[in-house]
Amino acid sequence: MTIPAQFDAKAVEQKWYDYWMKNNYFHSEPDHRTPYTIVIPPPNVTGVLHMGHMLNNTIQDVLIRRARLRGFNACWVPGTDHASIATEAKVVAKLKEEGINKNDLTREEFLVHAWEWTNKYGGVILDQLKKLGASCDWERTKFTMDPDMSASVIRTFVDLYNKGLIYRGYRMVNWDPEAKTTLSDEEVIYEERQGKLYHLRYQIEDSNEYVTIATTRPETILGDTAICIHPDDERYFHLKGKKVIVPICNRVIPIIFDEYVDMEFGTGCLKVTPAHDVNDKELGDKHNLEIIDIFNEDATLNVFGLQYEGKDRFVVREEIAKELETLGALVKVETHINKVGTSERTKAVIEPRLSDQWFLKMEELVKPAIKAVLETEEVKLYPSRFNNTYRHWMENIRDWNISRQLWWGQQIPAYYYGDGKEDFVVAESRAEALALAKQKTGNQILTENDLKQDVDALDTWFSSWLWPISVFGGIMDPENPEYKYYYPTNDLVTGPDILFFWVARMIIAGYEYAGEKPFTNVYLTGLVRDSQRRKMSKSLGNSPDPLDLIEEFGADGVRVGLLLSASAGNDILFDKELCNQGKGFTNKIWNAFRLIKGWEVSDSVAQPESAKVAIEWYEAKLQKTLVEIEDHFEKYRISDALMAIYKLVWDDFCSWFLEMIKPGYQQPIDKTTFEKAIEMLEANLKLLHPFMPFLTEEIWQHIIERTEKEALIISEWPKAKAYSERLIQEFDFATEVISGIRTIRKDKNIPFKDAIELKVINNEKATTFFDTVIQKLGNISTLEYVSEKVDGALSYRVKSNEYFIPITGNINVEEEIAKLTEELNYIKGFLKSVQAKLSNEKFVGSAPEKVVAMERQKEADALAKIETIEQSLMSLK
Repeated sequence: MTIPAQFDAKAVEQKWYDYWMKNNYFHSEPDHRTPYTIVIPPPNVTGVLHMGHMLNNTIQDVLIRRARLRGFNACWVPGTDHASIATEAKVVAKLKEEGINKNDLTREEFLVHAWEWTNKYGGVILDQLKKLGASCDWERTKFTMDPDMSASVIRTFVDLYNKGLIYRGYRMVNWDPEAKTTLSDEEVIYEERQGKLYHLRYQIEDSNEYVTIATTRPETILGDTAICIHPDDERYFHLKGKKVIVPICNRVIPIIFDEYVDMEFGTGCLKVTPAHDVNDKELGDKHNLEIIDIFNEDATLNVFGLQYEGKDRFVVREEIAKELETLGALVKVETHINKVGTSERTKAVIEPRLSDQWFLKMEELVKPAIKAVLETEEVKLYPSRFNNTYRHWMENIRDWNISRQLWWGQQIPAYYYGDGKEDFVVAESRAEALALAKQKTGNQILTENDLKQDVDALDTWFSSWLWPISVFGGIMDPENPEYKYYYPTNDLVTGPDILFFWVARMIIAGYEYAGEKPFTNVYLTGLVRDSQRRKMSKSLGNSPDPLDLIEEFGADGVRVGLLLSASAGNDILFDKELCNQGKGFTNKIWNAFRLIKGWEVSDSVAQPESAKVAIEWYEAKLQKTLVEIEDHFEKYRISDALMAIYKLVWDDFCSWFLEMIKPGYQQPIDKTTFEKAIEMLEANLKLLHPFMPFLTEEIWQHIIERTEKEALIISEWPKAKAYSERLIQEFDFATEVISGIRTIRKDKNIPFKDAIELKVINNEKATTFFDTVIQKLGNISTLEYVSEKVDGALSYRVKSNEYFIPITGNINVEEEIAKLTEELNYIKGFLKSVQAKLSNEKFVGSAPEKVVAMERQKEADALAKIETIEQSLMSLK
């Protein structure tokens, strides 16, 4: 088989992905093996691959490929989320481009367009994941709007309603005026923004007196229904029973007194707008105030906005301020910093709005999920510092607003049979709803046409919180064999930004519907940021296209580049150079493979002692690294696991082992050593495969002729064996000896082809086991142990051992003495300046501890260097 000189990532990636797919290596069916299951965090159906997806899915692929190699029945379930808000917004925008207004369509007509969009774009991100090498079980691909998945959501809603946990309430909610839907508290992102604080005065009715209030939203005065003052505020005792006139609209509203008001804040007077502030709503309920909603669903002003009707709230803010100034009602305007709630999805500024919504009671549901993470640790978060975040969220949880004013999503299964708010039943189907309605009303002539289903859809998270259960059919058929085999899943890989949105809710659902945890471990990745620590985004233009990176560096190079800096929970400072490093590693491995396969193998050549020693050492080093890797994986330090393998392959295998066993120029290698080299290479490939699947499969298939059903992806992970730590340490000592020889050769310009002698005073009583290796890698003609210093020789030290290389005719002794003397004088001068610093009590007392320690290290290094140079000079004189 001809081995190409260059590794062709493009050709290799497509070839082996097609091969894996053809042989169904990604697919899993229940069998006698222990299952290892991961469910993909379903990306939005409208989405395309970005750097966060790249990181998240690379880590999942590493875990699933390693599990396969370890003999588990590995099942990685892919899928997408219907993403109600994002998808509906995309479809509405597309319709608008076509001159179609959503409001002119029926729900059924709109859903036709939504499904067309989904069918056209829904699989894009999953196809892109294949380019990355994701070994998902594509036959199991799920979509949160699949019929069986939707049926699971509806059944869950009905069950929770029948348990008394879902209720309908008229509440103040977070309203997204761009998406025109309510949001849960967790979907609101608070940002500090600079705005204005407007001081306004309201005239007391039948008086020339005024009270002054301060507001950041002057447009909301059109919805004011009271002014509130603290009952103990002596400044305003005389206003009890009085009323004020709201500027512009001239509405007369009462002055109320309540301890809610802070007397020390501002003027002590508070405007009350019950329709547009959650605290004002509570005051309004307490004092039976009128509720006046001034906004349309898109945050333009309605009929209560008077002359401002139809205008956007922010436009009105500026215009109403001008009118108030004209009327003499604007006292002053100040710069003001406050927190503004924005939509996590559309970025629009949130409006508090009163609305009929569906809520899920969380107080009792959340208890098993708190216990599982924070007490029994049945579910573990990595890194564990996120336990504190989890605790804060879960212990301060509020009822979950699960309804959305959207058409794309599972429609709420509530059916109204009358005009009253309570004239409804909840059922999985219209037929069941009819039966319930007849039973509830006693009206037996009701028909399905008399029922009107609630127009709202369920929150997308209400679908995805069932994901680990519903992908295996666990809601609809909890006794099915696949669900019983694959659930609970093993690992979940996701971002900390959805720890509450998704992770916590899946844990809640797991205990409610399966009676156990949905997964055991949660690996929380960091955010991918640019080198300036900015979050990557399209708007900043700092996020590279992942497919472009794969095109330039190869999928393996990109995977390595990402993972080398991706420690759990920590943000990644991404730089393209990381991918270049990954590509360099790919080339290093490929060239090492080509070197081995390029050797001529002989049955008649005896195995050199140096090769036998090298193999014994590398087997020990491999086993030690395997133990390290297992420990890193156990602790979900994926980056550290890769770095351990990286060093093993680059430093130990390529830089040392291959040099130790390499045959002489144009000489054959003995068969025993060659076969061991192949064995070690195959072991390396197995360790590398989860991280670099394409390169490793390509090399694996080139090593020997494989059968059609033989592949690295389904081979066996290396088995841990006992190893000698002492042997590894002794080799580390030997490498220092070899490095010393190489340094002298370089400094003295002694070509490697020229053999030299080496004499050793073995004060360390170092092993002679690696002497043959030292001789080979240093081209040492004779290695002799002596008891006294050798005159007329160059020398260096490794710990207390002294090494001497007798001078050859190539070295001019006088020039060497002059050169060493000059270097000695320089080092002594440097040492003097360092010691002057260290003798300065002010410096030692005030400088940072690290700085002082660095200076002490400089002193120690200089003293050691001086000793070595002086020894070399003595041997030359």
